[in-house]
Amino acid sequence: MSKERYRLIDALRGLALVNMLVFHFLYDCFMVYGFDTRWALYPGVVVWERYICVSFIVISGISLNFSRHAYRRGLIVNACGLLITLVTALVMPEQIIIFGILNLIGCSMILTQTARKLLDKINPFVGAAVSFILFAFFYGVSEQYLGFFNLRLLDLPDSLYRANYFAAFGIHNSDFFSTDYFPLFAWFFLFVFGFFLWRVFCALRWEKVFKINIPVLGFIGKYTLWIYMIHQPVLMGICFLIFGKP
Repeated sequence: MSKERYRLIDALRGLALVNMLVFHFLYDCFMVYGFDTRWALYPGVVVWERYICVSFIVISGISLNFSRHAYRRGLIVNACGLLITLVTALVMPEQIIIFGILNLIGCSMILTQTARKLLDKINPFVGAAVSFILFAFFYGVSEQYLGFFNLRLLDLPDSLYRANYFAAFGIHNSDFFSTDYFPLFAWFFLFVFGFFLWRVFCALRWEKVFKINIPVLGFIGKYTLWIYMIHQPVLMGICFLIFGKP
């Protein structure tokens, strides 16, 4: 893969981050401060939240093609995810995050890099199609079924879901709770889809499009992780200044 920087990827990551910042500010207003606790259930909000998460995961998969230190990066992202779990457990246990999007991306980086030599041998069109199908097939694991997205084809046995030891894979009991939860089944396969998607773009010779530079979004996109780590305390601080104590 070329070491040339495709700046549109940074810009798309920056756009996803801006979307996330707006979403989380509104989440804090409506859900944490209680202005409308049904806000997160509205169909438009659900679609918006899924779009943000899908874009982050797919772009992270694309970006792995350019990573020279994938294992180190994966460990750093995982450590940041664990730190968020610790902080939310201590400061806001009612908003605890267990195996959120950072842990999903960090683990996916490590797993995909480990399988890199095998994945390099797979036709990118086949790889993208198969990984997307697997994403759809395992989408319902945390809801105790296999199928095609919300289409339930096969119920999984209750015996698998009596404990939370395998919550990272989407297997947990009814006591499990996390406000940001992206288990490896099925979201890992969406990350792999992103990994192959870039190779599809290259095979189609579309990669030149990604040389487009959108300066502000591109700058934000380069510092996504660090902005992500500080954004929620900053947003809560703004809410406190505007609304007072929740």
